[in-house]
Amino acid sequence: MTDRDQQDAPPTEHAVVVSRELDVPPDVAWTAWSDPDLLRRWWGPVGFTCPRADVDLRVGGSTLVTMQAPDEWGGFRIHNRWSFRAVHPPERLAFVSTFVDEAGATLTPAEAGVPATVPGEVPHVVVLEALDHGRTRITVTETGYVDEETAAQSQAGQEQCLDKMQALFAVPDRPRTEG
Repeated sequence: MTDRDQQDAPPTEHAVVVSRELDVPPDVAWTAWSDPDLLRRWWGPVGFTCPRADVDLRVGGSTLVTMQAPDEWGGFRIHNRWSFRAVHPPERLAFVSTFVDEAGATLTPAEAGVPATVPGEVPHVVVLEALDHGRTRITVTETGYVDEETAAQSQAGQEQCLDKMQALFAVPDRPRTEG
């Protein structure tokens, strides 16, 4: 993480850091965050869908996303707002994720139906790094977790999201390198 990232992501004891390499250049990888149709295809862990992605990707703007559990888990929905603090296409963005209701009103984690150990605000920094051969390394850093178990759960979910993003941009027969 660079000094600039540290300014947007205050250090905490239990940070989540997930990286993947994508088979597209950064300007194309950026569209996973800016294009609502693409965002809906990767947001949420395996088995979950994203029926809503309202994107306003600019400093002061926000994205509202809805993650829906599979029917066998009750089909519950969790709504989040990503409030953007830094937007530098196609290299970096910083946002704070909060829980909201369907109308966009802020909720506490308890009101959203998630464990009390989940922070009400989770700062994120996303860095897209150009690699050789028109590829990109994406690294997502989340901070604000106060216990290891909650951070581990978020880590697992973020890994699944980025796996879905990686598959979205996969070029057949290209070897994979995990981050």
